[in-house]
Amino acid sequence: MLGDGNTHLGTPSSRDGWYEYAIRRLQKDDSSFPRITLHDLRHTAASLAISAGANVKAVQRMLGHKSAAMTLDTYADLFDDDLDAVADALDQARSRSRNFNAAG
Repeated sequence: MLGDGNTHLGTPSSRDGWYEYAIRRLQKDDSSFPRITLHDLRHTAASLAISAGANVKAVQRMLGHKSAAMTLDTYADLFDDDLDAVADALDQARSRSRNFNAAG
């Protein structure tokens, strides 16, 4: 049963599967349509999840990686923005603490 969180859609045939058929149809209608692999779509899904704020454990589970380290090794450069967000949050917390102490 699909959609149960455990069973995944099988990889379509690289010659005559539904995905190849869809790509061929798109390229027939638009010869400039790029050749997009399933692996490209996987990376896109991971990138979109990370840019939407998903944490590394959520992305790990989504991709089926054995460890968060594997996910970080692959997508570490996409998590760099998180460091800026952490620094901003710490600055805001420090400011709130100073304002609280000054008022008290």
